[in-house]
Amino acid sequence: MLDRPAGSATAAPAPNRGRNAAGDRPEPRADALSPRALLAAFRRRRVALLANILLWPLFALIAVKQVAPQYTAVGALVYEPSEYKVRELQSVLQVDPTTEAVMASQAEILRGLHVVQRVAERGNLYDNPQFNRALRPRGHVQRAIDAVRAWFASAQHPPDAQPAPAGPTQDASRDATLLAVQEAFDAHTVKFSRVLEVNFTAEDPVVAATAVNNAMDIYIRDQYAAKHRAVDRATEWLDKRATELRQEVRNGEDRIAAYRARQGLAQGMHAGMDAEEISNLAEDLVHARTALGNAEAKLDAARGNAGAAAQAAIAPSVVQLRAMQDQISAQIQAQQGRLGPNHPEARSLQRQYADAQRAVAAETARVVGATEAEVRAARERVATLEQDLRNGEAAADRSATAQVSLNAMQRDVDASRQQLQAVLDSIQRTGQQAAIESSEAHEISLALPPATPSFPRTVPLMAAATAFGVLAGVLLAYLLELADTTLRSGEALRAAFGLPCFALLPEMSRRQLGHLSVDEYVARKPLSPFAEQVRTLRAGLWMGAERPRVIAVTAARAGEGKTTVALALARSAALSGEHVLVMECDLRRPTFALRMKATAPLGLADCLRGRLAAAEAIRTDAVTSMDVMQAGRVGTDLPDRFLSDTMALMLSDLRQKYDLILLDSPPVQAIAEARILAGIADATLLCVRWCATPRPVVQHTLELLEEAHAHVVGCVLTRVDARAHVRSGYADADVYHRRRRKARE
Repeated sequence: MLDRPAGSATAAPAPNRGRNAAGDRPEPRADALSPRALLAAFRRRRVALLANILLWPLFALIAVKQVAPQYTAVGALVYEPSEYKVRELQSVLQVDPTTEAVMASQAEILRGLHVVQRVAERGNLYDNPQFNRALRPRGHVQRAIDAVRAWFASAQHPPDAQPAPAGPTQDASRDATLLAVQEAFDAHTVKFSRVLEVNFTAEDPVVAATAVNNAMDIYIRDQYAAKHRAVDRATEWLDKRATELRQEVRNGEDRIAAYRARQGLAQGMHAGMDAEEISNLAEDLVHARTALGNAEAKLDAARGNAGAAAQAAIAPSVVQLRAMQDQISAQIQAQQGRLGPNHPEARSLQRQYADAQRAVAAETARVVGATEAEVRAARERVATLEQDLRNGEAAADRSATAQVSLNAMQRDVDASRQQLQAVLDSIQRTGQQAAIESSEAHEISLALPPATPSFPRTVPLMAAATAFGVLAGVLLAYLLELADTTLRSGEALRAAFGLPCFALLPEMSRRQLGHLSVDEYVARKPLSPFAEQVRTLRAGLWMGAERPRVIAVTAARAGEGKTTVALALARSAALSGEHVLVMECDLRRPTFALRMKATAPLGLADCLRGRLAAAEAIRTDAVTSMDVMQAGRVGTDLPDRFLSDTMALMLSDLRQKYDLILLDSPPVQAIAEARILAGIADATLLCVRWCATPRPVVQHTLELLEEAHAHVVGCVLTRVDARAHVRSGYADADVYHRRRRKARE
């Protein structure tokens, strides 16, 4: 029953413009974050951008004026450790290679509390209010804090309480002053060098320079004193070592003398045989044993136990006698066989043989006796030499054992004597070293009172504040642009929802309107920018594929100018000669009577109830020739009337009489009748308030209209700030440009 009549000019709504094939809303355009869009966004947010650019440097300048200037004095010294040649001092005065770790350690020594304390004492910094907070004037807040602390202390320790036992005291003010001085003090190594740079920051440049010079002087003096203390410790240790070595030498010499006395060793002489004598004795023994062997061989030969050659060599006389005996024996044998044994010649030969035999025996006895005497003599010599050799070797062994112990004691004494001499030499060299000793660190640049403060540095700080202000302003402008979900141009509306924006109706001030109303202004001022935008709206509606005759003018929320748009559009069309009817369909909040200053007791509500014909409820506008149907007498039964066929039939009849029928519909988000009217109308025009209606609200409104099968042909931006829109940088901002306004005038 909500469909249009069969005879209507547009039986079915055409598909909405700007939709894709699936009916979804198009995505935002790819150039949404283009440089042009960003510049335009910064232009729109120029107030926030300029405020940050100006305020941050201003705050920085105010802060600079409120901060007391700080002066930093700078001094430099070079660290050149000397090399010690004395071996005994290397363990006492150890010199490490000059590495980054060594230089960092020296910087830490300079920053240590030992140096800081003496700097504070020299410079009388305990009486300086900059470092001693107790000397600063206390404000009301500090006095209140002290009062609260005193109250808590009295509550924890009442007057009648037993006092706590006295313990080690701690001067909190002194400790705080030392920490403040240490915080103002700095020492660091210059990269790739042995130079230590010393800094001190104070409100007084003279105090800063004095503190730096005092720190360097204290450090150098400490280095010099430490080296002298180390040399003194080394000298003391060497003296003690020399005394110990002298005593060791004396004790060793005494032990050697006592040992010589016990062992019977004379100074420079050896007891017993030496090796050469023992060697000669052994050689004699070998010769004696050889002679004994020869004598025993002779004895065997003399006794006939050896061969003929041996016997001939040892006893030639015995051999001759035996040869003679053998010859006589041969003659006897020959004579006995020829003459017989009793022959006188045979008997004479037998007597010769007996004489030869006796001669052989006698000679053999003589030779054997002589040889036996020689053998006995050789054996006695061998025995004597063996005994002498055994005695000599035993004596040599005893002497060697005693000499080994003596040599060991002598080596110990010699080693102690050498160590003593080395220590005495070291003592002499150490004394010479101490006479020419110098510090390992030297000043190369004394600190002078600085002429300009190191903090605050006004120019860099202001430049940084300006840069930060620019960055903060850009970031804030970008965040504001991202957080802004409203619609500021027809371009943004078209990119977000795919619907054309027919016009941008400007906001009219009271000074511009004078005694006229906004909807009457289009008729009284036909050449004004407002009237021009209304005509642009008419052109956009009429330029479609099929010109709509019944148009529902609605909005998402109240106060977005839909009634003004409906009346202004109707009057503009009426001025062009069209037969126009505008119907007040917002029965909950009717405003036509107030706007047109003409009260009609009857209207649309009465027509819907069937008590009045449509022609009887129509009145003619006093300004233009358009017809108006006001809301009439409203009631609680009216919402259901829109669901009946009465409204559709009435619009079907009115189509035949009017060129254009405008329905001033209620807001879609608030009242359901708006969707009913949008579904009945040929087209729906959505009014969106410039820079006020959020995009989600517009999106939800379009979804509700789609559910009602409404044909949303486009949108119109209402209540646009013309001046702001001209400076926004959008493509459609040119409609309010000054040149166009002068051309229209």
